[in-house]
Amino acid sequence: MTVQIITIDGPSGSGKGTLAAKLANHYGFHLLDSGALYRLLGLSLHHKNLLDDLDTCLSECVEAAIQINIKFETKNDSTIILLDGEDVTQTIRTERVGEFASKVAAIPELRTALFERQRAFIQLPGLVADGRDMATAIFPEAQAKIYLTASAESRAERRVKQLQGMGLDVKISDILANIQSRDKRDMERTVAPLRPAVDAFQIDSSNLSIDEVFQLMVNYVDQCIKA
Repeated sequence: MTVQIITIDGPSGSGKGTLAAKLANHYGFHLLDSGALYRLLGLSLHHKNLLDDLDTCLSECVEAAIQINIKFETKNDSTIILLDGEDVTQTIRTERVGEFASKVAAIPELRTALFERQRAFIQLPGLVADGRDMATAIFPEAQAKIYLTASAESRAERRVKQLQGMGLDVKISDILANIQSRDKRDMERTVAPLRPAVDAFQIDSSNLSIDEVFQLMVNYVDQCIKA
């Protein structure tokens, strides 16, 4: 029996995580938040004091990537993320850990180390995977490929609301600059740069609600699965 795979790629703050969780819950599929995977590795390497010296400690970092103990637990439309058994769902969503993830994602050897970890998520009845290169590099055989984007300004506004909801005091100018910098880094990296797959269904969520985007996705995925 073929495992159905749905990929959602796109820049930071476009809503991929929320919508991936909703799709996984809707179809009863497993969930892979690859962005969280890189954030988790970045946080783990930070805890091990390896993140600021990636070049000289590369072999140790690769081993840490292979051995990292993570688990995603989906409940309703939300996801609980565990690192070594500890709930780090909110911790990994901070801007600081986002920077950790960006450093990790730029190292080809660490991307390679995480490749098989991501492929191992392919399990019946299906998988929803969100990230930057799910359709272009990790799961090119996916039956349904979605590229979700939004303007940098609208993504910054959403991010500010999310962080304020976590009790953090942030400035939209700082968040916008961070998003633009991360977009540039993700799009220009030499390994698996951020870009839509040639056969991806592209959605701009700048002026759409979560429910509106979700319905567009379900309509598209239903056609792909039936096909």
